[in-house]
Amino acid sequence: MEISSLIGIILGLVAVVLGMFLKGAPIINLVNNPAAYVIILVGTAASLFIGFPSSELKKIPKLFKKLFVKQKMISKAELISLFMEWATVTRREGLLALESKVEEIDDDFLRNGMRMIIDGNDQEFVSDVLAEDIAATEERHRAGALIFSQAGMYAPTLGVLGAVVGLIAALADMSDMDSLAAAIAAAFVATLLGIFTGYVLWHPIANKLKRLSKQEIEIRLMMVEGLLSIQSGVSTIAIQQKLAVFLTPSERAVLLDKVGESGEQKD
Repeated sequence: MEISSLIGIILGLVAVVLGMFLKGAPIINLVNNPAAYVIILVGTAASLFIGFPSSELKKIPKLFKKLFVKQKMISKAELISLFMEWATVTRREGLLALESKVEEIDDDFLRNGMRMIIDGNDQEFVSDVLAEDIAATEERHRAGALIFSQAGMYAPTLGVLGAVVGLIAALADMSDMDSLAAAIAAAFVATLLGIFTGYVLWHPIANKLKRLSKQEIEIRLMMVEGLLSIQSGVSTIAIQQKLAVFLTPSERAVLLDKVGESGEQKD
């Protein structure tokens, strides 16, 4: 589970509720104000339906799932070790020797790339096909993050709209000043909800989706480099050095300690 998403939402709720309590604001107004929720949540949904095609909006449940379910991606260090192993096999037995390992690959992108180089396609063709695949993936990810980014822009403005609606209702009857004051206070709950959902939920969600996309794209770029290197017949050490640039300095140190100077992995 991606625990950081859950922690962030809980902390955001605690911050608002505790802040209102410390300021002496009536917390009951957060619950006893259905009109504010209708204006903010339904209004934001309406804006998204107007602004995005249904083919993109229907992916929202999957996008939410990404926030709370940790993605199953091979680590960079494991990927380097895997390519080093394949490079050793290739230099000893040739590319066709990797055919038996294709079905063991879980990642569709890597499996398709491996099939292309085994089938004897030239490097330019393999590189172009994989690059197009990566570009299409980036565009899908960008579209998904944009939905939440736009929601983050709409929600605060709708909060102002909700406050205006609340003030219209409050000022319609000024005979009871006590009731008027309570109605005005309740009117601004919509503004609070709009700002909260916009800047504590939707914008951060968009940012997280962008970060997850970046991590996935980096892994795929490593895969492309590794596949093309194997197709070229480069040495195990050369693949290690080429792919190690994707690692942080500390990760490189761990890899070097595991692999050793000879390029043979230690037990």
